[in-house]
Amino acid sequence: MTNKASILSIIATLSVGLIIGYVGSVGSLILNDYPLFILCACIPFIIHWIVFIPSMIKQTEHYFDLMGSISYVMTCGVSLYLVALSTDLSLRSIIIASLITIWAIRLGSFLFLRVKREGRDNRFNVMKTKFWWFLFTWTLGGLWVFVTMCAGLAAITSGKNVDLFSNPLDIIGLSLWIIGFITEVIADNQKTRFRSNTENANKFINEGLWKRSRHPNYFGEITLWLGITLMALPVLSGLQLITLISPIFVYILLTKISGVSMQEARAKKKWKDNEEYKDYLQNTPMLIPKLKLK
Repeated sequence: MTNKASILSIIATLSVGLIIGYVGSVGSLILNDYPLFILCACIPFIIHWIVFIPSMIKQTEHYFDLMGSISYVMTCGVSLYLVALSTDLSLRSIIIASLITIWAIRLGSFLFLRVKREGRDNRFNVMKTKFWWFLFTWTLGGLWVFVTMCAGLAAITSGKNVDLFSNPLDIIGLSLWIIGFITEVIADNQKTRFRSNTENANKFINEGLWKRSRHPNYFGEITLWLGITLMALPVLSGLQLITLISPIFVYILLTKISGVSMQEARAKKKWKDNEEYKDYLQNTPMLIPKLKLK
């Protein structure tokens, strides 16, 4: 990516964040004349920019995923603290913040240990040597965190209070989060165990959940964020509903930009002449696990 393209991408990224932050602030609690929603929206960007500096100097990507997780945790913690300064904390806010935090700590530690174990993340081989491209990536990381959790954040900072579980969406949402979280954890553990076996060095994983879906981990992640969004919905109204983009953003990001698209491209290149892999591609869903196996 050229310097010009990187700078324009940074501007576009910040513009998207600003628009969602401004519109999503309608209905937010106010602290010292500032909507809590947009104040908290700044946190993931600030954290990513601060850690970008030493990462650029050392040209390392080791802390990228970890900072993403820390951003989720810090944003949840600060938002709860600021809400408590303005009004009584609702059970909905506490539960949503807790679910996001649990997911972030689990995934962040998993990804950080994986990068440390493997030594590098191939996605960053070139970009970490290019200042503006690397800065864009870290800025995009801030947007990723904010937009992913924007529905949950809007609910946490909302001035509207609806008793938790008084709406069927709360039960459905929590159930989806549990299903998604368990699916992602199991899928990640199965793949780690598969890769740790030296006999599988040049093989693709097609066992466990990976026999039912080519990307069960991403299915789990999309599902749990859909659950968070449904739990947030009862206290959102008007322009705040723009934050419902959260699970759509996660889906597009994981299937079209990162995640699925990148992994599928590498896999097809590596096993393009492997008949067993061709059969796996043809008979295994990309995302939603099939319930019945042949």
